[in-house]
Amino acid sequence: MIRLMIASLALLLAVSGVAAAQTAAPAPRPALKASVTVTSDIVTIGDLVENAGPVADVPIFRAPDLGTTGAVATDRILDAIRPHQLIGIDTHGLAEVIVVRASRAITAREISARIAQALSEQYDFGNARDISINLDGDVRTLQVEPNVTGELQVLALSYDPRTTRFDVTFDLPESIELHRQPARYTGTAIATIDAIAVDRPIERGEVLKASDLTIMRRPKAEGSVALTDGAAAVGLAARHALRPGQPLAATDLMKPEVVARNDTVTIVYQVPGITLTLRGQAKDAGALGDTISVVNVESKRVVQAVVSGPDRVTVGPVMTRVVDNSTELSE
Repeated sequence: MIRLMIASLALLLAVSGVAAAQTAAPAPRPALKASVTVTSDIVTIGDLVENAGPVADVPIFRAPDLGTTGAVATDRILDAIRPHQLIGIDTHGLAEVIVVRASRAITAREISARIAQALSEQYDFGNARDISINLDGDVRTLQVEPNVTGELQVLALSYDPRTTRFDVTFDLPESIELHRQPARYTGTAIATIDAIAVDRPIERGEVLKASDLTIMRRPKAEGSVALTDGAAAVGLAARHALRPGQPLAATDLMKPEVVARNDTVTIVYQVPGITLTLRGQAKDAGALGDTISVVNVESKRVVQAVVSGPDRVTVGPVMTRVVDNSTELSE
């Protein structure tokens, strides 16, 4: 019996010892963070220090501007925290803490697209994607609060078609930042069309392939001159040297020459039952279907002939000079 009582007492003491040890376990030590991202315009002790306890929500610094990063020296942090009785902070040997202010970034490209959309809706511009926007100055990315959604709302918009200049002011209803200072932009806006250009230097007479062509945006006012259909240019030849970055016009192209000037050609005269072939020399260059001057090498006479193939021209029955001299031509 006595032995049982001693065992029970020992067990009780052991359990009490464990409970006491657990009760006496030290709280996690406060420790400085190497970097932190904040969403508010203030930085609290808990943002900078792990295990900050009851003082975690105490503000001590102003946060960097939206979308920017700042660094706070460790000594400054400790000085700011000291009045709040948080001691024994493990700094991990850090010299500073990096603080990032979270944001939603609205890029210059997005801003331009929104301006084009607004102009398309309020002015006779057609499709927004066909409007070329050039903003004045160096337009920086617009930073707003990270939880703000929706698109920029137009507060004011004006456009002068004579000068092509616009003036627009945007707001974002959920953004305190933009409510304080609405975003204003100025610049020029021009309606554009797709124009065809070559993407490499093309020499005179070179035949264009689809791989030689590219699309560029040009003012809509040039639409009556510039080619807008790449398929219409494929298979045609350059009338003169072409350079990249220059929109193509119909006058820049021609049918490919199949006869060059001074080429030796075959002159064909053909009517039902009669076909004459003669040797000639082209006085002009010509594409398929062109009428050119050709010298009969034998008679030295000049006739007008239609280019009918590579180094081949045809004289029709209406060419009486050829008919009258057919015997002479065939000698």
